[in-house]
Amino acid sequence: MTDHNSKAINALLDVMARLRDPDGGCPWDLEQNFATIAPYTIEEAYEVADAIAQNDMNELREELGDLLLQVVFHSQMASEEGHFTFEDVANSIVSKMIVRHPHVFGDGDVKTTDGVNQTWEKIKAAERAEKAETRGHERHSALDGVASALPALMRAEKLTKRAARVGFDWPSTDEVFDKLHEEIGELQAELTQNPNQDRIEDELGDMLFVMANLARKLDVDPEVALRRANHKFTRRFHFIENELARDGRSASQSDLEEMDALWNDAKKAEHTNG
Repeated sequence: MTDHNSKAINALLDVMARLRDPDGGCPWDLEQNFATIAPYTIEEAYEVADAIAQNDMNELREELGDLLLQVVFHSQMASEEGHFTFEDVANSIVSKMIVRHPHVFGDGDVKTTDGVNQTWEKIKAAERAEKAETRGHERHSALDGVASALPALMRAEKLTKRAARVGFDWPSTDEVFDKLHEEIGELQAELTQNPNQDRIEDELGDMLFVMANLARKLDVDPEVALRRANHKFTRRFHFIENELARDGRSASQSDLEEMDALWNDAKKAEHTNG
C-alpha cells in the first residue's frame, strides 16, 4: 500500500474512532451496535451494485466509500470490545486470498476460470470442515456457510449449488421445467380449493425455489435477473406515466386497457431503439 493510501485509511480510522469517542463523540454513533448497523451494511452493498448497474463511476466511488465506512464501523466496535481490529480484518482477508489462489501465490498450475473456481471451492470446503471440527461439530453439512441473512432468492440459488456439488441435482433443465410445472399446478390447485394463506405462501415459495434452481442450471444469477426485470418494469411504467401526463392525466385516471396498450408501445420503442 502506498503512503497516500495508508494516510487515507488511517484518516478514516481516526474519524470513526472520534465519532465513537465517549468524550465528545457523536451521540448517534455511540448508540449503535453490530445489530443496528448491519442493515446499513446490507443497504450500502446494494447501493454499490446499483451504481455499477447504472455505470455511474462517480456514484460508485461514493458508494464504495460508504461501504468501506461500514467495515470500519464494525471494526471499531469490535476493537472497543476487545474482539479484533481493522488491521486484523485486513490481515485475515490477505491471508485468505493468498491461500485461495495457489496458482498465483504458490505452486498451483491453473490456467482457466473453471479451474480457478474448482480450486476455490475445494479450499473453501476444507475450510468449512476445519471450522466445524474446531467448533466441536462431529459432522458438517454441504450447506454450511450459506448465510441465512442472504436475500432469499440468492440463498436459494446458493443452497441448490451446494447440494449439486454432492450429486443432489437434476440431470438437465428438462427435469427442472417439469418440476416448475408441477409446482405451478399445486399452487393453482390450492387457489381453487379452500384457499389457505399459509398453504399458498408455502406453494409459492416452492415455485420460487425451483425458479432459483433453474437460474443456476442456466448459469444466470437470479438476483441480477430479477433486478434487471425490476429496472425494465420501472422504465416501461415511467413511459406509461409520461404518455398519460401529455394529456394531463395520471395512471389512476386511466384504465388497464389503455395502460396495457401504452406498455406495448414502450416495448416497441425499446426494440426500435435497441
